[in-house]
Amino acid sequence: MQRLSTFTATLLLLASGAVTGAVLTDADEIVAQANLASYYAGADGRSEVRMLIKDPQGREQRRQFTVLRMNVAAPGGDQDFLVVFSQPSDVRGTVYLVKKHVGSDDDRWLYLPGLDLVKRISAGDKRTSFVGADYFYEDVSGRRPDEDTHELVETTDDYYVLRHVPKDASSVEFASYTTWIARETLLPMKIDYENSRGDVYRRVEVQQVDMVQGHPTVAKSRVSNLETGGYTDMQFGFIAYDLGMPADVFTERSLRNPPKQWLQRPTN
Repeated sequence: MQRLSTFTATLLLLASGAVTGAVLTDADEIVAQANLASYYAGADGRSEVRMLIKDPQGREQRRQFTVLRMNVAAPGGDQDFLVVFSQPSDVRGTVYLVKKHVGSDDDRWLYLPGLDLVKRISAGDKRTSFVGADYFYEDVSGRRPDEDTHELVETTDDYYVLRHVPKDASSVEFASYTTWIARETLLPMKIDYENSRGDVYRRVEVQQVDMVQGHPTVAKSRVSNLETGGYTDMQFGFIAYDLGMPADVFTERSLRNPPKQWLQRPTN
């Protein structure tokens, strides 16, 4: 996730990138390319996400939402994200807005329709659960590459294997993490997060990659809590890039009044 996790996914979420034939040897360059592959396909993009949350007791929760994204600057620069929940009924109308800044902490807001409340998400909460999932707030827009040091551990036929250590250990719950980045697509395919004892406690895995408008794009992923046995599965559908979304889609006004035109599924 560099800028990944999940989506996650994650987030967690609209992941795609350019194919390269060259063998890269510089860890920072690999991370930069993986960041572009994961978050910067096209000038903008949308995706519908179906999320299945399974807790350690086997109980299931489902979420469905649409993610809109726009590059504010050149690829690798600032971005805007809007996440609008449609299912189930208890979260319908919940909206999450992110203003991602390359040189500083992201700005994040969450609108809770039941309370008619706009809540500011502090930088200290970025690695907490997103709507009860094993996915984190930070996973939606990704982690800044300059927040960690990066080391290329191994290059295999299929992957660049890198180890990452946070520069500010007090700001995160992990001691380090390891990523397996596909050489063909530069998408991070697996991330293992380690605690201070060196145990892997959280894992992000890409389970399916599809080609969308020339961009390799994550279609299925899983985030697992290896300590509890819980996990969150995500499926991404109705993905489209370069829709021409205007900047006012990503304003605080959209928290209470989401942009219906851009939430609709593409017609072609």
